Amino acid sequence: MSMMQEFKAFAVKGNVMDLAVGVIIGAAFGKIVDSLVGDIVMPIVGKIFGGLDFANYYLPLNGQASNLGLVEAKKIGAVLAYGNFITIALNFLILAFIIFQMVRLVNKMKKQEVQAPAAVPEDVILLREIRDALKK
Repeated sequence: MSMMQEFKAFAVKGNVMDLAVGVIIGAAFGKIVDSLVGDIVMPIVGKIFGGLDFANYYLPLNGQASNLGLVEAKKIGAVLAYGNFITIALNFLILAFIIFQMVRLVNKMKKQEVQAPAAVPEDVILLREIRDALKK
């Protein structure tokens, strides 16, 4: 079997396609969560803490003035952007919580599916009736 045939067999397996779809949807979902954190959650948190913008918090490592914005400070030299880290960590926590809730919901639906008794086919019901009639 040639390498191209092996690759084709590997690529069209169901698991590979499912993984590809999951990665693409995950990337899109990540952008939604980034927007949620950056555009909705962090402004509210900043307002609670007195109008602070965490994204611009940094420690200058190259002698920059600390009153510059993060982008300008990075142009001058190295900075320790801990505010950006706080934003990304919060982003991760929100994403992990949402995924946890989704998995929990799917597991709950699977439990309900398993607990629901399967419908008895009509022929089985008829056979039981015949059996019961023959016993009498």
